[in-house]
Amino acid sequence: MSDLGNKEIFAKNLNYYMDLNGKARNDICNDLGFPYSTFTDWTNGNVYPRIDKIEMLANYFGVEKSDLIEDKSKLLDKEDELTQYLDELHKRPEMKMLFKVAKGATKEDVEKAVKIIEMFRNHSSDEDDI
Repeated sequence: MSDLGNKEIFAKNLNYYMDLNGKARNDICNDLGFPYSTFTDWTNGNVYPRIDKIEMLANYFGVEKSDLIEDKSKLLDKEDELTQYLDELHKRPEMKMLFKVAKGATKEDVEKAVKIIEMFRNHSSDEDDI
């Protein structure tokens, strides 16, 4: 798990959904009837709200409670990595071709293909040294 504690994770996620939805503290406090000072403590990571308040916020933002209380930073890193792969497939037709060919391949077939590509890459870098 992250170095962040539960209060800090909740605050980070709450602030994220506030920004995403263009909501200020006053908006949410007025809409849901939270005391402003209490809500500020939540957004600053000073206090962890009760589960009923978390549920109210989740409903307000149209998300799951887990979206507010769980550390999603590792998932975002994985999404960034996937986005990079998709971008590579989009920009380079030869990568798309390689992916299509490998789609029905067994794990062993893919491992062999990787070794062959690595061999070619190593061979071409050896020629560059000459």
